[in-house]
Amino acid sequence: MLADDHPVVRAGLAALLTSLPGIEVVGVAANGREAVREVVTSRPDVAVLDLQMPDLDGFAATREITRCAPDVAVLVLTMFEDDDSVFAAMRAGARGYLVKGAEQEDIARAIQAVAAGEAIFGPGVARRMLSFFSAPPPAPDPFPELTTREREILDLLAAGLSNAAIGTHLNLAAKTVANNVSTIFTKLAVADRATAIIQARNAGLGNS
Repeated sequence: MLADDHPVVRAGLAALLTSLPGIEVVGVAANGREAVREVVTSRPDVAVLDLQMPDLDGFAATREITRCAPDVAVLVLTMFEDDDSVFAAMRAGARGYLVKGAEQEDIARAIQAVAAGEAIFGPGVARRMLSFFSAPPPAPDPFPELTTREREILDLLAAGLSNAAIGTHLNLAAKTVANNVSTIFTKLAVADRATAIIQARNAGLGNS
């Protein structure tokens, strides 16, 4: 089952896949809502979805298909290869991810692979995935109990700024800064400014 909101792309892809041995196009859709209906009606082995579609985008359609027809494998075929799109599609339940412009053989192989229960990615997407997972994990937040604003203020405290200077820097009233500083002391279980600054600098803050 194919879903793409561009008629020319949809027709071209349907003609391409129909010409391949072992592949039958059992339905087409112009938006995500139609895609879900087609999947429920025709129960294909694979649903090939674009991400940017009206009514229901590819991410939401993938989630719906995974929920109501978990035996149907979703293969994304889209223009987008940024990290956010790739990982959002995989979290939604897609088993494969190709970028438009992929060779006919690559598309056919991907359809067969996801139908067999494998996960598959186009070369560019695979490189991004490997790079992401080979990167060192981000350092843990030393002060997870602080809000973003409190962390900003603690960073400026560690840099040696006074409450008045912090207020000027962040465009906050002096009383607001003082209240935040008091909350920071409570959350860090420290009694004074000097101890808070030491903790913050030991955690790498105060260098901005």
